[in-house]
Amino acid sequence: MLSTEFSSPAPGFWPGVKPEDWNSWRWQLKNRVTTLEQLERLIELTPSERAGVAVAGSKLSLAVTPHFFNLIDPHDPNCPIRRQVIPRFEESLTMPWEMADPVGEDGHMPVPGLVHRYPDRVLFLVTDRCASYCRYCTRSRVVSGAGEQELRTNFEAIYAYLAAHTEVRDVLLSGGDPLLFSDDKLDGILTRLRAIPHIEFVRIGSRVPIFLPQRITPELCAMLKKHHPLWMSVHVNHPKELTTEVRDALGRLADAGIPLGNQSVLLRGVNDDPAVMKALVHKLLRCRVRPYYLYQLDLIQGSSHLQVPVKKGVEIIESLRGHTTGYGVPQYVIDAPGGGGKVPVNPGYVLHHDAERVLIRNYEGRVFEYPEPRSHAPTGIKETVAAVESGAPIQDYV
Repeated sequence: MLSTEFSSPAPGFWPGVKPEDWNSWRWQLKNRVTTLEQLERLIELTPSERAGVAVAGSKLSLAVTPHFFNLIDPHDPNCPIRRQVIPRFEESLTMPWEMADPVGEDGHMPVPGLVHRYPDRVLFLVTDRCASYCRYCTRSRVVSGAGEQELRTNFEAIYAYLAAHTEVRDVLLSGGDPLLFSDDKLDGILTRLRAIPHIEFVRIGSRVPIFLPQRITPELCAMLKKHHPLWMSVHVNHPKELTTEVRDALGRLADAGIPLGNQSVLLRGVNDDPAVMKALVHKLLRCRVRPYYLYQLDLIQGSSHLQVPVKKGVEIIESLRGHTTGYGVPQYVIDAPGGGGKVPVNPGYVLHHDAERVLIRNYEGRVFEYPEPRSHAPTGIKETVAAVESGAPIQDYV
């Protein structure tokens, strides 16, 4: 039975930890699970997982915060939390269609650390480190310091580029995870961006509220509140991730006036099930988070064991549209390989469309006709409208 209630996993695998330590985000980072030895003490590893950990250091590091690790079922290798953060040998297998840079960010980087792919908005990669590392990370080539590339963000050159490019009105801070920075460092970045007049608002992409909810302190929220309009995209894939601590952390952000949206990635064995996705979006709404995107998994090297057919994603959206709150239905998108940007993918609700009408079906499968506006109104209508617009008494025509 899929639970939709909020609960706390603490202290879980760390029964002897003092509450003040457990609730410290710095303690959480210092005590992340990062080695094969730690894993073997805590959970029953499969041969694939053991081999995956051995090769992880050359591709994407292993690191899981104690908070998030407590959500893992130690006896179930198909646990949806475990599949997201514990390496598997399949990660070392690259299919012919997979790419190191699947969405073409490197080719749209005018300044190191800045991706300018869309006309009026940019992606600012402020760090290559995360609280925990998702095994399907789109930027595994640069994140964690284990990949072949190194992120060399040139902050001053980026500020100069943004000041010169007045078409940019929206800046997304990502990485890595910006919320790993100290309050002062993040405040400094936001202050520099806010000093550029044509930047209308800033977004932060972060999984810290889920991996490390202890980081969302009242002090951090007070600092962020100074830089409105400020938005945040979080990343939750399974309802189990929404713990009591995460709910409270998201509440502190919402109370600080930060609109919250969620971006999920469609993953095999994690959320490729309509019931799981419905439970997730319902729980997100209770946390004051709007389900925003459902991403088709990018064609990342070593991700084939997590890929889901597009047909399944369309089925999941169809299971939500009309069957639950409209606010709870994310937009299903494919980030077009090679840098084409996000392309929406929807069920086929339009059955026929010509100059006179649109035939549409609803969530129940019923078909309706909607007439298109005509260039020539029926006889008498135009004359009546013209007369009324010229000042003639309306009662003469009604």
